[in-house]
Amino acid sequence: MKAEAKPAAKAAKAPVVKKQAAAPAKPLKDKKVKVVRDSFTIPKTELIQIVEMKKRALTLGVGVKKSELIRAGLSALAGMNDAAFKKAIASVPTIKTGRPAKD
Repeated sequence: MKAEAKPAAKAAKAPVVKKQAAAPAKPLKDKKVKVVRDSFTIPKTELIQIVEMKKRALTLGVGVKKSELIRAGLSALAGMNDAAFKKAIASVPTIKTGRPAKD
């Protein structure tokens, strides 16, 4: 009889699982985008254009970095149809890559 009492005792000591109210779903966190450092050659005239666009953004009350301007340009290019994209790419002159010679 003692053998029968032990399993019953164990069953009585089993932890009681309480049902919890459904917790509100946690909003999914955006995965952090891996950033990569890069360098490139750009004509001085186009670098001046970036400076002018930064000033323009400030007059509109928006502080912007060079990288943000470039990313905005990429976003604008990505939204173009193929004909407009081709025209925009064709309007950019090809330059010699690499470090410029010291003057």
